[in-house]
Amino acid sequence: MLTTRLIPAATPHSRRLMIVLHGLGDSMEGYFWWPRAMGLPWLNYLLVNAPDPYYGGFSWYDIQNGLGIPRSRQLLFQLLDELKEFTADQIVFSGFSQGCLLAIEIGARYPRRLAGIVGISGYVHEPEQLIRELSPVARQQRFLITHGTQDPLIPMATARQQIVLLQGAGLQIDWREFVKAHTIAGEEEMAVVREFVQGCYVASSDQ
Repeated sequence: MLTTRLIPAATPHSRRLMIVLHGLGDSMEGYFWWPRAMGLPWLNYLLVNAPDPYYGGFSWYDIQNGLGIPRSRQLLFQLLDELKEFTADQIVFSGFSQGCLLAIEIGARYPRRLAGIVGISGYVHEPEQLIRELSPVARQQRFLITHGTQDPLIPMATARQQIVLLQGAGLQIDWREFVKAHTIAGEEEMAVVREFVQGCYVASSDQ
């Protein structure tokens, strides 16, 4: 079981949800600021801790070899399946760094279409294999993937090349580049995320 914290929407009875995954060595506490920065009162937020302790924080998988990715993916599948108050088509799944990798995994492999996928400053695990194993609804998913031109940990050229492969396989990925390191570029980047999330719910009832 994964440790989670639900931050309810200011708007009563909202059934729209954004799941937020942290990066390596961080925790859900590192994203308590996220709902306020998003500024969408009709959106609930579910912050999630990765399963493995890592130097005072948590890790989704072994950064050296990727061991643990299938395990974490399955735990997140279970989390989605067990959510009773939120349906898949009302859920935006997001993550930073390691969390970004898992968000892409979920978007590509989860058997139900989600409202959207947001990945920030991450990369794709074994993209060729991922393409071979896409879910039947993967090409219907909407992705926003962002990256920094000055990222010292995950070179942008590598991440961009992986995304081009996924786009070539038919995934609907909006790729955005920011002048930043391995971080979130403040309101400039949050505005792009906010606009994407709002767009994910255009077909839903009035916000």
